[in-house]
Amino acid sequence: MDEKDIVIVGGGPAGYVAAIHASHLGAKVAVVEKDKLGGTCLNRGCIPTKALARSVEVLLEARTANDFGIEVNNIRIDFPKIMAHKSKAVSQLVFGVEQLMKGNKIRVYRGAGRILSPHLVKVNDEEIATRKVIIATGSESTPLPVPGRDLPGVLTTDEILELTELPESLVVIGGSHVGVEFASIFNALGTKVTIVKRRPLRLEPIDEEIGRRFAQTLPRQGIEVKIGAAVKAIERKGAVLRVVWDTPEGEQGVDGQMVLMATGRAPYAKGLNLSELGIQTERGAIKVNEYLETNIEDVYAIGDVVGKNMLAHVASYEGEVAVENALGHPRQADYHAVPNCIFAQPEIAGVGITEKEASDGGIPYKVSRFPFVACGRAVAMGETSGMVKMICHADDGRVLGMHVMGPHASDLIAEGALAIGLGATAEDIVHTIHAHPTLPEAVRETAMGQLDGAIHFLRV
Repeated sequence: MDEKDIVIVGGGPAGYVAAIHASHLGAKVAVVEKDKLGGTCLNRGCIPTKALARSVEVLLEARTANDFGIEVNNIRIDFPKIMAHKSKAVSQLVFGVEQLMKGNKIRVYRGAGRILSPHLVKVNDEEIATRKVIIATGSESTPLPVPGRDLPGVLTTDEILELTELPESLVVIGGSHVGVEFASIFNALGTKVTIVKRRPLRLEPIDEEIGRRFAQTLPRQGIEVKIGAAVKAIERKGAVLRVVWDTPEGEQGVDGQMVLMATGRAPYAKGLNLSELGIQTERGAIKVNEYLETNIEDVYAIGDVVGKNMLAHVASYEGEVAVENALGHPRQADYHAVPNCIFAQPEIAGVGITEKEASDGGIPYKVSRFPFVACGRAVAMGETSGMVKMICHADDGRVLGMHVMGPHASDLIAEGALAIGLGATAEDIVHTIHAHPTLPEAVRETAMGQLDGAIHFLRV
């Protein structure tokens, strides 16, 4: 039997990145995947939703083209073509991952993996001997357990990506990042969207002020938000579905042609043989230490199945960390600079602590803000809503948190992540020359607000 150094169960952004990194470090690696390589992120999450978001960006630019002296007439949405663009992007990237597996000489076993021991994994009728095992089986959608959740037209976040016709109306249950993104996408395409949520829209771990400002933009975009709605059932009402909940004034509800369950995800570890192996779990998530080791020697776990930060980039990072530990290069996982992005209209992103966390933690801090309306590039682009907000330590000026709402927030947040990761100060950012005219100048101006004041924004 050919023994591998590492067998990775799961080929998503945690598993396939871990496999490639292990190969680069000289290990003999195998990946077990029962579906498509790339996992939820590539096939049913990050990539397809961002492809749809790009179609929306093009649509919105076309609608405002006349403001820039470009005559665009007869704008028409071709929903099947939008979905075809989404599918093409996914297929291209899945093919790319498959080629990376081949190029790095990583054996891919197709099927569900079962861990017989820390050194033996079974796939179908084949057994793979290994020195180490890394579990990277991801997560699954968790529909709200209410009557009517199985009715035709009640969709998971996977199923909504396979629609062939644009719904006239959509009720989104839950105000998760994913729910807000889908609400933004379908609203821009002309669907009447209503978000139904039990608690106020906070968008944690984004800063509370940024979250409130974003929530205020939703009604202006035409998205209705129902707060205090603890959904008790979904009912068929003629041609539409009705989502209902109780209030002190009696039962209330909202109608939609379709309903999206955006109520979160849960770690997926079915069929792995965890209990027989004695691997500890907590609320379905595999427990690991700071080296991403389980309580069983030579078995590691990474990504959504760990249940910490369910983000693709965190999963990939954990894959690299776990591989280094498995191969004898000790490295602790560090989560103090994890960027979060919401690809809505406008984009939102955050990294580090929020102002509330600084206040609640008794940390001496200073806040500075800079609006995009004062940023030359944003004005030229015609995208001036939003701002950059920075939270620094009051004593030494270290950047503790950065939060952005506005154009290309998901790109701009990288500077905040790097600053926090390196322990940089606001002064370090200010003393770094930023190209003009660019959006990152807004980050530098925000950092200047921590010192003597921004150049292009009057202090009040």
